[in-house]
Amino acid sequence: QVQLVESGGGLVQAGGSLRLSCTASGRTSSSWTMGWFRQVPGKEREFVATIRRSSGRTYYADSVKGRFTISRDNAKNTVYLQMNSLKLEDTAAYVCAAGAVSRSYDQGNEYNYWGQGTQVTVSS
Repeated sequence: QVQLVESGGGLVQAGGSLRLSCTASGRTSSSWTMGWFRQVPGKEREFVATIRRSSGRTYYADSVKGRFTISRDNAKNTVYLQMNSLKLEDTAAYVCAAGAVSRSYDQGNEYNYWGQGTQVTVSS
């Protein structure tokens, strides 16, 4: 059994910052790629950022490049998403994902495990 639990969401003013955390428990693997997606009611799930299983290489959606930073602490089985310069369009439920992703790091189908999500709301 694997569980992913996110935290750190909340209400923030545009231009502000939040730091999200996702901690994995159970039969996890340090070799997994871990990433973040976001979901808005009525819209398709959107890739946000990912960090690769071995190289530590990071990838970001164009919409968040230069504003968000993903990092990982393998000793704590935790991945972080530092979110700066938040915009109204960043409002969403942010969901952590993990899995043995090989190629399509931005495709949800490549991930095996998902968290419950943490809500981020950006106000003007």
